[in-house]
Amino acid sequence: MEEENKKVENGEVVELEEEIKTENEGIQISNDVVAVIAGVAVSEVQGVSGMSGGFAGGITEVLSGKKNLAKGIKVDILDDTAKIDVNIIVEYGSRIPDVAFEIQNRVKKSVENMTGLKVEEVNVHVQGVNTDAVMEEKNIKDENTQETTQQNENNE
Repeated sequence: MEEENKKVENGEVVELEEEIKTENEGIQISNDVVAVIAGVAVSEVQGVSGMSGGFAGGITEVLSGKKNLAKGIKVDILDDTAKIDVNIIVEYGSRIPDVAFEIQNRVKKSVENMTGLKVEEVNVHVQGVNTDAVMEEKNIKDENTQETTQQNENNE
C-alpha cells in the first residue's frame, strides 16, 4: 500500500500527496442561495409574522413585485461552515423562545440537508411584534358592541 503513494522522479523516490475528496469539493454555494433556503424554512414556522429586512429590501420588493425570500437573513460562509442571522417579526401572543427554537431547528436542518454545509450558528433577532390581528379583533368586537348598543336603544 505504501508503494502506491510513491513514484520515482529523476532517479529519486518521491512521496505523493494523498488527495482527500470532500462532499462539496469544487461546488461553491452562494450566500444568497443559503439565505433563500433559510427564508423558506423560517416562513413555515408558526408565530412568525414576517421578516425584517430594512429599507433597501423593501424598495426592491415593491419595484420587482416579487417576494424576497432572503429578506431579513444574513449568511456568512467560511470553508464548509455557515453562520446565519435571522431577523423576524413575531405574531402577538406567540411564545418568543418557542418560535426562536423552532426557527433554529428548521433552518439548521434545511440548510445542512440541501447544501451539505455545517451550520454552526442560527441567531434569531426579534425586531418587532405584529399586533395587526389583535387590533382587527378588537375593532370587530367594538363594532359588534356598538351595533348591539344601537339595537338595544332602538328597541326601547
